Amino acid sequence: MNYEIRELSHSEFMPLYSQYKDIVFEEDHSFVLWDLLSKKELESITSLKMEDGQRIYLALFTSENEFVGWSWGFQENPTTFYMCNSAVLEDHRRKGQYSALVERFISLLSQKGYQLVYSRHCCTNNAVIIPKLKHGFIISKMEVDDKFGVLIHLHYYFNKTRRKIMDYRSGQLKPDLEIKKIFNMDNE
Repeated sequence: MNYEIRELSHSEFMPLYSQYKDIVFEEDHSFVLWDLLSKKELESITSLKMEDGQRIYLALFTSENEFVGWSWGFQENPTTFYMCNSAVLEDHRRKGQYSALVERFISLLSQKGYQLVYSRHCCTNNAVIIPKLKHGFIISKMEVDDKFGVLIHLHYYFNKTRRKIMDYRSGQLKPDLEIKKIFNMDNE
């Protein structure tokens, strides 16, 4: 039997993919994000698709207008924002300023309608990891990076059901009725 690989357009590919995806992934224990979202959340994603690479830069100043810290990041896609880099100068640390930057970021991203914000940190950077965990971020994965070494990824989910699914996925939560419905486990 001879085979041929062809490049297809989106409109050519999707009917073929749709015909077989449920059969191939029948035992796949995943969900479709769009099925969890409210109408307002879906509208926000549509709006964020238009943004195309939005960046946010927050700067921290003293009452004397001295620049002492920052946090900045960028949109990866219509649902996800990456908090790329943050710092508070040493003389201004341990005064709640980093937590204030995190809170401002979460507030801004929530207003814009993002579904997920994440960051990556050296695994021993407790000065950053602990405030984010206290604010509701969760450890989602570890990475070994050639530039930065061992990194912890922290995720913040705006959608409460998605956050609950992470607790279920990690083994911290038994599936309740909502999760059973999402994963078609109603019959178990």
